[in-house]
Amino acid sequence: MRMVIDVTLDYRLSLPGTAILMIEPASTAGQTVENCEVEFGSPSLIVRRDADEGIGERLIVDVDDRLSCRLRAEVSVDRPRVALASLPATPLVALPAEALRYLMPSRYCEVERFLHFTSTRFAGLTGGALVKAIENWIQRNMEYVPGVSTTETTAGDSFLDRRGVCRDYAHLMIAMCRAMQIPARIVSAYGSEVNPQDFHAVVEVFLDGAWHLVDPTGMSDADRLAVIAVGRDATDVAFLTTTGPAQLSKLRVAVS
Repeated sequence: MRMVIDVTLDYRLSLPGTAILMIEPASTAGQTVENCEVEFGSPSLIVRRDADEGIGERLIVDVDDRLSCRLRAEVSVDRPRVALASLPATPLVALPAEALRYLMPSRYCEVERFLHFTSTRFAGLTGGALVKAIENWIQRNMEYVPGVSTTETTAGDSFLDRRGVCRDYAHLMIAMCRAMQIPARIVSAYGSEVNPQDFHAVVEVFLDGAWHLVDPTGMSDADRLAVIAVGRDATDVAFLTTTGPAQLSKLRVAVS
């Protein structure tokens, strides 16, 4: 599938400083970036590009009082949909080093808070069947409500409130999977079926020796997502990080 991505960002900054952007689709397995251009509307300087985990790059720029940019990209996605429920778990002793770190708690995913719940609610399930059961539980029990969560909301908060947006769904699924010894990480992505259109957060789980995409909101599937970056939780994949307060003037994401 060919995806066309058009993003416009415009922020006012209270102080000159550094901004870190993660908005470009990544050159990674399952997708090919055919074209990608980022244009800055103010005299911003790209200091450097910084890659993390080999998936996704950060654009580090110097800004004065305004950050304005536009991204236009075309991505060919040839990633198949996979029947997750049929995939076996990878034994812990066989996990590669890059997967082991995604069993650990992180800022927004307090694994220890879910140990009792997951071990009783999903008792007897392993591998892809376990992941699918967690996904189904989240979709049945969470309500997608923009504006009810903040940048401080954790997986534990979302579990108690049962409301949130895509990043809250992702954090909750990651915490539950990790509690059951399934490596899981967050993925920032573009999706043509995401409603409302925005930067989207989904999950990757490590099963049968490979990473597999899952969207706990149910909006998208693996073959209809363009991956931007991966990380432990939203801290690692934020589309914009600034050294001082920033006020949104315009944000538009269009994916077709």
